[in-house]
Amino acid sequence: MRAPPEQKARPFYRRHARLLGLLAFLLVLAIVAQLTGLRGHLTVQFLHDELQQNPWSGLALFVVAFCAGNLLQVPGWIFLAAAVFAFGRVQGGVVTYVAACASCLFTFVAIRLVGGNVAATLKSPLAQRLLAQLHAHPLRNVLLLRTLFQTLPALNYALALSGLRLRHYVLGTLLGLPLPIAVYCIFFDVLITAAHKL
Repeated sequence: MRAPPEQKARPFYRRHARLLGLLAFLLVLAIVAQLTGLRGHLTVQFLHDELQQNPWSGLALFVVAFCAGNLLQVPGWIFLAAAVFAFGRVQGGVVTYVAACASCLFTFVAIRLVGGNVAATLKSPLAQRLLAQLHAHPLRNVLLLRTLFQTLPALNYALALSGLRLRHYVLGTLLGLPLPIAVYCIFFDVLITAAHKL
């Protein structure tokens, strides 16, 4: 005798409750960002104007916007360009580094709270192999991933859901971000200088 559909569905929902909760959380976040116009404000010009007009409250808003942007899949270079444009490459780089670290930490905690270690439950052999490699040398791997991909939102999500320890994530982030941020600061500074000469 076949089980009723409700009984078959229950184990699926139980097994995937964290993943479904995470998807619902991200959907609500995207809808709120769209309805409030938040996504439209996360531009280089808006962030630059806030930092220029209100240095202290602008800095606080910059950090909060970076945290929100990371959850909403907004590329980190937008924040870096705005900071370099407003403060120059040295101060802009320092401001971005602090905001980027805060943003990565916030994303890790938020996604881990909602989604848990859902990646560890994946049955895919490829996923299991990647997770095993990540956990074999967690600090080194996070440092390398940060250097290559900086604050890429998808990377933050994947690391948060991987079961990685918070201390490895934080240390790898702190050590992995300075080099790429410095390179981007020089790049944006050169672009801005060239634009002023035109």
